[in-house]
Amino acid sequence: MPGFRKKLLSDRRKLGRWGESRCEKFLKNQGYRFVARNFNCKYGEIDLIFMDNAGSAPGLVFVEVKTRRREISRKAQESVGYHKRRRIGYTAKHFIRQYQIKDKPLRFDVIAIIVGDKGTPQIRHYKNAFVP
Repeated sequence: MPGFRKKLLSDRRKLGRWGESRCEKFLKNQGYRFVARNFNCKYGEIDLIFMDNAGSAPGLVFVEVKTRRREISRKAQESVGYHKRRRIGYTAKHFIRQYQIKDKPLRFDVIAIIVGDKGTPQIRHYKNAFVP
């Protein structure tokens, strides 16, 4: 694992894709139903979209994935600033219009994956992390 970790941490794109893949597995194991990955439009991109069937009203969950080597200066959910939240909100509206989704509760989550220098990566799920 040390060679893999070093290689992974040296390439930001590879690290991001790896984090999204880990996040997708994590959410599926939590009972979420996969809808889309890397949804793009003119407004921006949403890393992952899932359906959360828990509770009385199933809803769409738009997920921003933050994969980090370590969490030192600020937490991952704090790194989703005002402009990023706005872009995600516009992109979510576009997704809803494009697929004609009606009457579904929406939620915007952040999932942080902290790789660290050794050991198992930590996954932190911040539900309702922001409102665009």
